[in-house]
Amino acid sequence: MSSIVCPNCGNQQDAGDRCRRCNSLFAYYADRSDPESSWRPVDGVPATSRPGRTENSDVVRDPTVFDKARKFYGVARWVTLALILGVVVLILRKGTPPSVSTDPSAAARAEEKIRDSEVAQSMGEPHKLRLDSTELNSYLSSNLATSNNLEAQSSANSAPAQQSSPAASSPTPTPGSGSAPATEVAPTLEDVQSAVRDVKVDMVGDVVKAYVVFNFHGQDLSMELDGHIHAENGYLKFEPTSGAIGSMPLPASTLQSVADRIMDSPENREKMKLPAGVNNIRVVDGQVVVDYK
Repeated sequence: MSSIVCPNCGNQQDAGDRCRRCNSLFAYYADRSDPESSWRPVDGVPATSRPGRTENSDVVRDPTVFDKARKFYGVARWVTLALILGVVVLILRKGTPPSVSTDPSAAARAEEKIRDSEVAQSMGEPHKLRLDSTELNSYLSSNLATSNNLEAQSSANSAPAQQSSPAASSPTPTPGSGSAPATEVAPTLEDVQSAVRDVKVDMVGDVVKAYVVFNFHGQDLSMELDGHIHAENGYLKFEPTSGAIGSMPLPASTLQSVADRIMDSPENREKMKLPAGVNNIRVVDGQVVVDYK
């Protein structure tokens, strides 16, 4: 039989399972492509049938903590990216607006009710102001300073100005006259444009459902808020029960935090102050009811 060369230290010996010099086990260095080394027994078991024995070039080591962390980071990165993209898609996709109707006669009825309420308030008479969803939305559509209304007003105001001649409207100054023409720069739409583009309000039972479309960095987004309204210390209070930005629902804790921040912030608190004489405001049977004391 040919001598065995130890693959670890190069020692040659006639037989044996281990090197007599370095005590290395030959089975760990066995090359399975070598017919002689593949049948050579170790402890009576051939190398090809011993479990857990691998070729030296294909040694598989156990993954370390760093290997697991690297794999987890790679998976978490793609999962996070997918979640972010999903949230962006939900936010950009507008929600379904409530089905409310508006008409000029309803807006006129709302304005008449408001005038009658002002007269009764000036006389010190307790009364209630009631507006249904059609009257309220018609009044908001006609009077709310949304960007759509501002665009319509800007177009209506610019039409008569374009028909008049510049020479006829402003005199030409003469040198040495000591007077200069008054230059009046009309505010552009961007100067007065509101971020709110549309508002729709629906009332079901004692719940008010607000649907708002607003412009955020050139992109129209929608917000839906459901909740209850009431008066507290002369200010309007809104307690949200559910809401969403676009098609993404918002948790109740986030809704309450946002509502408190909007209602109680110094720049908005005075805007929520109710007119003098208002005792309470609430939604009853699908109508907004304002109680005057």
